[in-house]
Amino acid sequence: MTDYLKNHSQLVRNFLSHKLTIEGKSPLTVKEYAYDLQTFFRYIVKRLEHRKEPLEEIDITGVTIELIRRIEITDIYEYLMFLSKEKQNGVKSRARKLSAIKSFYKYLCVKVHLLEHDIAKDLEMPKTPKTLPRYLELGEAKLLLDSVGGKQKERDYLMLMILLNCGLRVSELQNIKLSDIRNDTLTVTGKGNKERQLFLNEATQKALQDYLQVRKHNSCEYLLLSSRGDAISVAGIQYTVKNLLRKAGLDATKLSTHKLRHTAATLMYKHGKVDIKTLQRVLGHENLNTTEIYTHTDDSMVKEAIDQNPLAHFEQTKKDSK
Repeated sequence: MTDYLKNHSQLVRNFLSHKLTIEGKSPLTVKEYAYDLQTFFRYIVKRLEHRKEPLEEIDITGVTIELIRRIEITDIYEYLMFLSKEKQNGVKSRARKLSAIKSFYKYLCVKVHLLEHDIAKDLEMPKTPKTLPRYLELGEAKLLLDSVGGKQKERDYLMLMILLNCGLRVSELQNIKLSDIRNDTLTVTGKGNKERQLFLNEATQKALQDYLQVRKHNSCEYLLLSSRGDAISVAGIQYTVKNLLRKAGLDATKLSTHKLRHTAATLMYKHGKVDIKTLQRVLGHENLNTTEIYTHTDDSMVKEAIDQNPLAHFEQTKKDSK
């Protein structure tokens, strides 16, 4: 049994299994659900059963539907207060934990019909402040690409080209197989095992051909290989990108593979004039609202928009004063 499942009751394990196998959530997402529900149920058991031991020592393997039926909306509110005051959880962290609770209650009511009333249904998510994502300016992206060298230069260059041109998630990049590429077409498997089709531009195709020449004697089905000759891991990609950023003289503490996804989206929107619906398809977002965070504008774009107003050069017709 996976370690993060051992601490849970059969009820919660069934929920996590449903998320993984039926809804197609990624193992990482399911792991986060597991840890978030672990904290929640330890708090609930301590609160409802007046337990004295430290929170992290409370056994929740015996959580039953009867105990869950005893939970009131005020208990959840108190839990959220606990996260804020005692755990010092920020807004985003509290929102994620509440999302896990809401999803669990929905499962109990709608999927397995163990609850008649969903007390978490109308709980409002904490409002998360919208912040502009960090990304590379066009000059910084070119600097990063120009700095690639060393024994794995063909692989590393292709890695960056795909990230910066296609805006893939790191897990999507790691999961590319040779069979996913047909001429200039790349089939990407995203969240929930949903596939989308992308196209490789001229520069990325050139990088791909250069790399395939280097790795042509390796039969591994995955595109990007580690130094050992097997499929590179997500951690391996992240480590490589951090090193490339440092080599380029960029701040690797504030940049990452995901920031390169931000960069790709920003460059397409800002310089390529790609509309938001097309950008949504490229990035593989289910919700258009998620895409909007990538379409932030800078002052030059605001100025350009106002300058393009047909009234930008209007001059009032002079009239003789009476």
